Amino acid sequence: MDLITTLCLAAAAVLATALCGWLGARPAMPSRKPRLVPWRLMMALAFVIAVASLVHVVTLLRGT
Repeated sequence: MDLITTLCLAAAAVLATALCGWLGARPAMPSRKPRLVPWRLMMALAFVIAVASLVHVVTLLRGT
């Protein structure tokens, strides 16, 4: 991937990490409905993608 695509992916992954962290930190309201989305797992996966894409940006900038 080129640099622009990798930076866009890194930015999207950072935003997804923040959004999933915020949604996962909300208090559960079992009276309404149970939460069916594993926000913490999605946050962890988005974080791994963000770190991997930032490492890729560094290797693109170094030229190796």
